[in-house]
Amino acid sequence: MLGEGARPGQALEDVLALVDHRGTSWWEHNQPYAGLGIRSGVPEQSWLLPDGSEVLVVARLHRVAPGAPIEQVALTLRSGRGRARLDRERSDLVATVAHELRSPLTGVKGFVQALLNRWDVLNDEQKKLMLATVNSDADRLVRLIAELLDVARLDTGRLSIYPREVDAQVLVGRVVDSVSSATARPLRLDVAEFDEGALEAFADPDKFTQVVTNLVENAVRHGGGEVVVRVRHLGEESDFPGVSVEVSDEGEGIPEILRKRVLTKFWTQGSSGGSGLGMYIAHGLTRAHGGDLAIGDREGGGALVTVRWPSVDWRDHVR
Repeated sequence: MLGEGARPGQALEDVLALVDHRGTSWWEHNQPYAGLGIRSGVPEQSWLLPDGSEVLVVARLHRVAPGAPIEQVALTLRSGRGRARLDRERSDLVATVAHELRSPLTGVKGFVQALLNRWDVLNDEQKKLMLATVNSDADRLVRLIAELLDVARLDTGRLSIYPREVDAQVLVGRVVDSVSSATARPLRLDVAEFDEGALEAFADPDKFTQVVTNLVENAVRHGGGEVVVRVRHLGEESDFPGVSVEVSDEGEGIPEILRKRVLTKFWTQGSSGGSGLGMYIAHGLTRAHGGDLAIGDREGGGALVTVRWPSVDWRDHVR
């Protein structure tokens, strides 16, 4: 930041080595000692060091009182690499979202245009098929937008949940029935027999259902062979009372080196589709309820995803 040969006591304008892309110095551009007598600082700006690297600079102008002469100029600098990385991440996010939205919108646009242009020559079955496809693509858009909103709420800490005691076995059973009706992949529910109430979870039922649905659909889409969903009561070895939901398949499994990446936003692998948000949302919703999610290996081969969910109000307990 400081020019060569800088010494204590020199004027800041003589030693500050910050320039913009046109070669204008920070001092010349901002004139910190000029301007209104109530001026208190210079907002964050991007500047270049002598080696060409970017820094973000904020200045504070200290006065005894409004209108009094400036007694001190304090500069704060931070690396611009973090902002550059954030800009790249935002660009990637926009590109990914645009791609995911464009695909179903293209289908909707194409079929609606065909219906408008050829309505009189299409028979009822053809019209019904086109409208069903439009409806399916519209549902896909609604789901994607809902997922994006969930991601935004998780990232900003603004997620609203309304937990209460729910029957985990009933909710998981509904998910398995729903997914089974839409796939030819073998899907089985395995529930342990326990005393009444042992499989209760303290959860927002909609969010719990969303987590299980994401896990099961992910296993059906990306796994192989039979998908098994097991609901168990957490044993005494657990650090909190609750239930576990295990979703396993007989596919190739998830390499250990990729397991953390699977839980990030827009992670996809292969050509089986999906927005890449399901596992990220499932992980975030589980943590928001005081639980945890782990990815492991199924005995005999395949992936195993385990969610542990408290059966008590986690907000009253510090774990």
